[in-house]
Amino acid sequence: MPLRTRLERYFGFAHLHTSWRTEILAGLTTFITMAYIIFVNPAILSQTGMPIASVTAATCLCAAFGSILMGSIANYPLALAPGMGLNAYFTYTVVKGMGIPWQTALGAVFLSGFIFLLLTYAGIRQRLVAAIPHQLHAAVGGGIGLFIAFVGFRNSGIIVSSEAHTVTLGNLRAPETALAIFGLLLIAVLQVLQVRAFMLIGVLGTMLAGLVFHQIHWQPTPYSLTALHATAFHLDLRGALHHGIIEIVFVFLFVDLFDNIGTLVAVTERANLMAPDHSIPRLNRIFFADASATIVGSLAGTSTVTSYIESSAGVEAGGRTGVTAIVTGLLFFLAIFIAPLIGAIPTFATAPALILVGALMLTGLGKIDWHEPHIAIPSFFTLTMIPLTWSIADGLSFGLTSYALIQIFTGRAQRKDWMLYLLAALFLFRFLYLSRH
Repeated sequence: MPLRTRLERYFGFAHLHTSWRTEILAGLTTFITMAYIIFVNPAILSQTGMPIASVTAATCLCAAFGSILMGSIANYPLALAPGMGLNAYFTYTVVKGMGIPWQTALGAVFLSGFIFLLLTYAGIRQRLVAAIPHQLHAAVGGGIGLFIAFVGFRNSGIIVSSEAHTVTLGNLRAPETALAIFGLLLIAVLQVLQVRAFMLIGVLGTMLAGLVFHQIHWQPTPYSLTALHATAFHLDLRGALHHGIIEIVFVFLFVDLFDNIGTLVAVTERANLMAPDHSIPRLNRIFFADASATIVGSLAGTSTVTSYIESSAGVEAGGRTGVTAIVTGLLFFLAIFIAPLIGAIPTFATAPALILVGALMLTGLGKIDWHEPHIAIPSFFTLTMIPLTWSIADGLSFGLTSYALIQIFTGRAQRKDWMLYLLAALFLFRFLYLSRH
């Protein structure tokens, strides 16, 4: 049997009605929408004193490793990279706020990844996913859709910060904002016309318009793969254990776990990859890839690695198998050698893709029974709190806790759902604890 045929059978091309062309374009689309992390992550972590060139190489390396591992063993179109939010917590709270050396903080990241592996082998992470009521799945997907659409609106300049109203309409005549609006229209028209690869064509078309109007300002910077040695294997495990930084490890664990769960639920539901009983097949492999990528990231010199919601862009482009993630990973690996070139992708070109992907993720909200208050109220909380708290983990926690409390106080609680109520208790403890800081 030819290798190509064996690969198609392994990834389930026929069953999922996909092709090499579709999967490759989807992988490229995912990469383009999340390539910003190659520069944003080093910019944040370098404030801890970590060399920016080293973190750039580490970011590309662990994103490549995690995405390829996810695609090859779990067969899902999920790409991984150092998580936004977690890198800010690493920098501003742990290192700058608590005065802990970045080497020790990397040791805490390693410990969280190792604990993840133990939880995966013990089946605990899988049980946590199973504890999420399937009635909230659509709300999680919709909330994440609003979240990434909000990110897109902000990156495009269509929405800007406002002291009086929190956010307000930006200057639509600003060149980059006008180009983003052009990109929105272009992608929308291509999608209505059912043009294949509409998302990728829209992003590249917006970039081309930016070049024509001289709005892409790119300056190559010196960069070498050998820079990795300045952070690789510099983690301080002994220091992490000596400091007893249980709280830090817990936050890395908690945020990564529930960001990951929210992303998994949203992407698999949107791609119709969930089983009929609302479970996610091969979940242990997904978590194994995620935990392994975090461990490799800590060894290379970066903060916690997690699944990226930008994978939804690849799903909307038709990606259904692990080939999408593998292509994304290979592009991240290539970016190790050409990282300065990736800086040519401006945010005004990727923002329209995020906005419209967010819009497409709202289609599942029709599955929610809005006439049943015990479902509608937690769904509403989940849907709104994800974008308003700027955190998938916090929004999911809020929705699950409200669902559990309503079940308890209305006499609907059942003993078989004990994991749900345990989670709610942990969330309440976390919210009350964090409110003191």
